Amino acid sequence: MDKWVRDAVARINADAHRSADTHLFKLHGLSCAGVDIYLKDESTHPTGSLKHRLARSLFLYALCNGRIREGTPVIEASSGSTAVSEAYFAQMIGVPFIAVVPQSTAHSKIEQIRLYGGEPHFVGSAPEMHGAAVDLAEQLGGHFMDQFTYAERATDWRGNNNIAESIFNQMEFEPHPVPKMLVMSAGTGGTSATLGRFIRYRGYDTGLTVVDPENSVFYDAYRTGNHALTENCSSRIEGIGRPKVEHSFLPDVIDDMIKVPDAASIATILWLEKLIGRKAGASTGTNLWGALQIAGRMIDKGETGSIVTLMCDSGQRYLDTYYNPAWVTAKFGDISPYEEELARWV
Repeated sequence: MDKWVRDAVARINADAHRSADTHLFKLHGLSCAGVDIYLKDESTHPTGSLKHRLARSLFLYALCNGRIREGTPVIEASSGSTAVSEAYFAQMIGVPFIAVVPQSTAHSKIEQIRLYGGEPHFVGSAPEMHGAAVDLAEQLGGHFMDQFTYAERATDWRGNNNIAESIFNQMEFEPHPVPKMLVMSAGTGGTSATLGRFIRYRGYDTGLTVVDPENSVFYDAYRTGNHALTENCSSRIEGIGRPKVEHSFLPDVIDDMIKVPDAASIATILWLEKLIGRKAGASTGTNLWGALQIAGRMIDKGETGSIVTLMCDSGQRYLDTYYNPAWVTAKFGDISPYEEELARWV
């Protein structure tokens, strides 16, 4: 093996070895007797989000497949979070990094990309990202990481301390150690693919529900089976939702999908902040809204059990957007009907 590649892989593995697992915490104070809801806090990764796991896997996959060598420019299409994490690993191994991002990407994410030595390349909207990334890779003789194609391939879904194995290990001493349902939103679809495959591989009696925001085609593609569907606009919930069905989205490992109104996602993160005293990104609101809908159905049926979902990133990245009341009203309108619905849970 090329010495530079061997050293790059070693650096990434050493960084992972220095990391402790992310915390799985239980939401207390909810009015849902017999149904426990847990959040796995992915905001504590070095780059602040669930995408840290993905970026590590993508870099190892590309290095071990001979696609990144010394000096190879790495290009990615991202709404921001994956680009932040990939910039971190690019800096670690010493290769240039360019992130193709929509103009609407949170300013704090752009600052973080630059902090790790990456450079943003702006496009008008999400549907333009892929083509621009392909063009840049060709012009620069670089490698287009293409998270939307390789997310599900790069992750070892059978274990190796992936997020699914971590969840089930951490649930071991809980009242309902085998979750009734895992709830996950889809950005690339890679995490839901890992969760669904792991459940089947280990034979757990656990379902997988994927939640989807507005302006995303995953839900309709799942319901209709039409994977040629497209949207002309971007998701307003950063990090999740796509204008086309990505290769990493695997509907056959999903048991159900829920379409979540964007205003409900925003109302949920504001509600969560009052409950736990912490801000989360809007995709966490999408996840948690879905988990609460499932909890409601279980209670109506007289069922007990546990539901696990994810806190994908911290809300500190979105102080000027999702936590700005004027901005929220302008973007999403009146969220009070969803706030009223959430009030019944406490």
